[in-house]
Amino acid sequence: MGKLLVLYSSRNGQTTKIIDAMRDEFTGYEVEMADLHTLPKKNLSKYDKVLIGASVRYGHFHDSLYTFVHTHSEQLEVADSAFFCVCLTARKPEKAEPKNNAYIKQFLAKSPWRPRTTGVFAGALKYSEYNWWQTLIIRLIMKITGGSTDSSRDLEFTDWDKVKDFARQFVRQR
Repeated sequence: MGKLLVLYSSRNGQTTKIIDAMRDEFTGYEVEMADLHTLPKKNLSKYDKVLIGASVRYGHFHDSLYTFVHTHSEQLEVADSAFFCVCLTARKPEKAEPKNNAYIKQFLAKSPWRPRTTGVFAGALKYSEYNWWQTLIIRLIMKITGGSTDSSRDLEFTDWDKVKDFARQFVRQR
């Protein structure tokens, strides 16, 4: 059985939920998960595959993602690795492709690591979990970008079939 390390940066839990949906596709692998916000030091050479998933909030990835990637860039370069981001802009089909997604481009511009595989998934608006200030800011962002400003309910934009396809392709690639 192979070993798969899954690292994640999740703010409101959607990235973690996406990884949980991927787990069924990780057959044949012993999966270890770690939260990038705890800044784990890892010897990546003991894993057959490394998957990193990170969410975008207010246009930025959490600093812990960049810290980990810079600390482990040499190991990541030789690893069979993949990266995906979770963002609300991916709710639009043209921005749901890594080559067209500004956050993937931003990540690659700041990162010394070039993952073999990249993905991008639409996230969720969890208005019920936001404070009044967060709700105000997110509603403004959604208004500017043509999204829903109805804060009376939570909205999930994640394409679960796309998530599972990404996971299947990642574990099959050699």
